[in-house]
Amino acid sequence: MSLTIWCDQKFGDEAEQRLRAGTAPHRLIIPAEAKESGGASAGVTAGLDQADIALGQPPADACIRMPGLRWVEVTSAGYARYDTPEFREGLKTRGAFMTNTSSVFADPCAQHALAMMLALGRQLPVSMRDQVVDQSWDYTARRFSSTLLTGQTVLLLGFGAIARRLVELLQPFHCKIYALRRQARSEPGVHMIGPEDLTRVLPLADHVVNLMPANEETKGWVNARRLACLHPGARFYNIGRGTTVDQNALLEALRSGRVGAAYLDVTDPEPLPPEHPLWKAPNCYLTPHIAGGRWDQNMALVEHFLANLAAFEADQPLLDRVV
Repeated sequence: MSLTIWCDQKFGDEAEQRLRAGTAPHRLIIPAEAKESGGASAGVTAGLDQADIALGQPPADACIRMPGLRWVEVTSAGYARYDTPEFREGLKTRGAFMTNTSSVFADPCAQHALAMMLALGRQLPVSMRDQVVDQSWDYTARRFSSTLLTGQTVLLLGFGAIARRLVELLQPFHCKIYALRRQARSEPGVHMIGPEDLTRVLPLADHVVNLMPANEETKGWVNARRLACLHPGARFYNIGRGTTVDQNALLEALRSGRVGAAYLDVTDPEPLPPEHPLWKAPNCYLTPHIAGGRWDQNMALVEHFLANLAAFEADQPLLDRVV
């Protein structure tokens, strides 16, 4: 079976060589306008009409129009612009598939969240600030403000690949873990809850980790009403998408102490303007959307695709299938 594979992403020399070797004897089309991996290619469609498979970030509307397209793999965990009834039905009606690459980013995102949970508990960000600003030796405040993650309660907003990996990483700390999901199916080591249980569980959480995707339903979902349910001093983390949080409400919660600390890897907008008040909000720490980062990202994306290509050729289930 010979297939035509279209890719609008540049993965670098080594990963591209692996992609070319792994897709032989199929035909591989990489348009001249292809962009560096990790970014959309601004509507590139050259050659897409010839493709059986699209890899990268193809325009969603173009995918719907291509009757020969049988499978789309996006090189990201998020897929908001594809998550529409038109796109889903457009693929389903012709028996086509869509996969994302969430398993490539699950481990780095989960480790990033765990790193900040531990760092906040062990007073690392404020101690680093002391070192840079005034070299103060604030022994009493830092030592007796330190907390243990052991035995604390963690609430995960969303339960996909990142959440599952974070649950695994939290096991040695014997945390009590709740996870919010529309369908509260049982999961080992996790108390699954539905939206109707959220008001009851929010006051129990020492840590709230937001992993929600961006869509119309989740816009501003973490709002003033929900933040007000937290116990004073609870910590909030956003590894999902910036649009899912009412940032003005979060600012007020930080200023009042209702939220004891916030760690944000994503914001709205991105990049966050230098004058935005979140930069100087009390106990608010930011990183520039790097939670999913890993040095071998491009090779990992290529290997993910090649593993799925082998499954596709053998008519086997695809990894990280979303349609």
